Amino acid sequence: MTSDAASAPVEGAPQAAGPVKDGPAAGRGPRARTATGYLRYVAGKLAGAAVSLFAVLVTSFFLFRLIPGDPVKFMTGGRQVSAEQLAAYRREFGLDLPMWQQFTDYCGKALTGDLGTSYQFRAPVVDKITEALPNTLLLTGTAFVLYTVLGILLGTRSAWRHGRVGDRVHTGLALTLYSVPSFWLGLLLIITLSVGVGPIPGLFPTGGMESGGEEGFAHVLDVAHHLVLPVVTLVAVEYGQTLLVTRSALLDEMGSDYLTTARAKGLRDDLVRRRHAVPNALLPTVTLIFINLGRTVAGVILVETVFSWPGLGGLFYQALSVPDLPLVQGLFFVFAAAVILMNTLADLIYPLLDPRVGR
Repeated sequence: MTSDAASAPVEGAPQAAGPVKDGPAAGRGPRARTATGYLRYVAGKLAGAAVSLFAVLVTSFFLFRLIPGDPVKFMTGGRQVSAEQLAAYRREFGLDLPMWQQFTDYCGKALTGDLGTSYQFRAPVVDKITEALPNTLLLTGTAFVLYTVLGILLGTRSAWRHGRVGDRVHTGLALTLYSVPSFWLGLLLIITLSVGVGPIPGLFPTGGMESGGEEGFAHVLDVAHHLVLPVVTLVAVEYGQTLLVTRSALLDEMGSDYLTTARAKGLRDDLVRRRHAVPNALLPTVTLIFINLGRTVAGVILVETVFSWPGLGGLFYQALSVPDLPLVQGLFFVFAAAVILMNTLADLIYPLLDPRVGR
């Protein structure tokens, strides 16, 4: 009998147990395990975001009650009022309740989207935020697009020409402007380009969003004219961060073996940079972009205040001076929630760009 015949299975005989398994585990391939791991990763990030939002809700309630000042006296407009009238104001806005009850009422209403009523405007906080939000998005959104594109382009160019004069100039200027306080730069631009210094005439408005009285395309040009200086201020201060992150990430990629292989195949340097190096180097920049995108909702309080821009930042500064507790609390929660949600979204997208994350 040959060895092949000896090894052939006998019909009807029981077979030896092999490595093949039946049941649900048999169909779980690498793709199914990867999907399960990603879902677990997503659940963890969403749970962390929910905890962070609740922490912000608690912080926003207790933090601003440490601000000196009596909002009830502000509501009286400085008039002499009796103790009964002050008590009526406190009762109207729930300020006569124990602190724990004020907190539970605040949390309960916040979960339904009710952030309270503004003391100074006597209007729902949500309405005031909705009214000022488009102005903030116009300012910070325009600046966000400009400083992101500028930072990526200059950061890529600086890294690819590392050590040359252009790299040193771009890096030095970015570091200098990034360390400049935005309000100081804004005031400097107002003095030089709005008021005018010596032979330099005043070319731009000193503040506000519009001159008034314009309609149609003339109104668009008027708003754009008011937009120039605050946008220049934000771009000058913020683009350096994107430039430095992009430059650093690309420098780390430039010594990789796959770039050497691409050059060995005869690809030109610009193709190697555009098709291979830059896409991988942009992963850290993507995270930074989402963080900055969350900040566009918050706006820049100091810049909006300096230029009297009627956005959320200026509204927050105005509410702090009272203090208008419901408005301050609502704005703080919206600012923090925007950053948390954008950070969470970046965490969820990052594993799709780099499968090594989240394993």
